[in-house]
Amino acid sequence: MTDEAVKHARPHPEELRSGLSKDAPDASGASTNILRDAAPDGAAPQDEGSGRSISFCEDDELGYRRSLTDFTSPLTLDESYRLAHLPLVAPAHPGVVARREGKFYEMGRHPAVYSLVLPVADTALRSSHAFLALEAELKATPFAGKIAWDILPKRQDRLHATVCGSLSLAEPPTISGETRKALRKIEPFTVELRGIFSGNVNRGRLYLPVYPEKRVGRNMLQEVQAAFGRAPGDLWLIGLYNLTDDLDANETAALAEIVARWWSKPLLRLTVTELQVMGASDDLVLDAHVETVLPLGA
Repeated sequence: MTDEAVKHARPHPEELRSGLSKDAPDASGASTNILRDAAPDGAAPQDEGSGRSISFCEDDELGYRRSLTDFTSPLTLDESYRLAHLPLVAPAHPGVVARREGKFYEMGRHPAVYSLVLPVADTALRSSHAFLALEAELKATPFAGKIAWDILPKRQDRLHATVCGSLSLAEPPTISGETRKALRKIEPFTVELRGIFSGNVNRGRLYLPVYPEKRVGRNMLQEVQAAFGRAPGDLWLIGLYNLTDDLDANETAALAEIVARWWSKPLLRLTVTELQVMGASDDLVLDAHVETVLPLGA
């Protein structure tokens, strides 16, 4: 999330820098969210145990293609990335923007921001053969040495997609009884993680895009946003990899090729049974904490 998002109290255009997540364990220490691998290519997606066919929102209803990086020229880390992310992954880089007048960042840190997030367990993601194949390809690219691999273990228990960014600044938000009631009316739903994504904002971060279930013609993540009085969004992204430098033309072409080839490939299905209000003081959520767990359909 950005300070601008906080000021205007609305989701970031791509929810690219909104924070925060970590799986909330149940009493046994296991995640209460149910995750599973995506169905094989060509198989009809079904809800496990019910035989119910699942439809997902597709690109013509979402904003991923509109927001894709322009790969026709070498990828350069944009100012928003150099202000919010680069200080955390490559603090000695000459392109780091340590601070900027009118912004609330100081070497990548800022006052705690609280957001509603959809948590994703790293263990479930890494149980997906498709995801492991994608990551193996990234490690074989000419730009692999410019990915901050060392940051992954520090974030593995807080992977997420932001649903409603910037609910509050500095102090935890109050979730109204009306909002809780609206969430209880939303039954658990499914999302599918696909491919890999590089956006036209926050260039330097690579994401997994989230495709939400479409139930009775309704985008279920937009239903959640409506429960919080938010306008409907069309981008939900799981920030995963961070670049430590600009890419040259050859490296940019390699990234563009992987993005295009993996675009529609399913990586993992996630049944969403709860959402979380998380707080963090940096955009990589290195210090994230769960403030509130909000169950669906309860």
